[in-house]
Amino acid sequence: MRALFQAFWQEEDGAAAIEYALIAALIAIAIVGGATALGTELDGVFTRLVTAIPGGAV
Repeated sequence: MRALFQAFWQEEDGAAAIEYALIAALIAIAIVGGATALGTELDGVFTRLVTAIPGGAV
């Protein structure tokens, strides 16, 4: 039984999978943050365009 616990404790395959999952989560957070910032900026650009063009808001 002791050998089983030692083998489980020394196993590192699960640790690598957790590290990859954390990296993927951080990348996803960065993408969402970037897309939100870009969307807000584009909204401002289109709002300025609509107000600058006479009759732009149809």
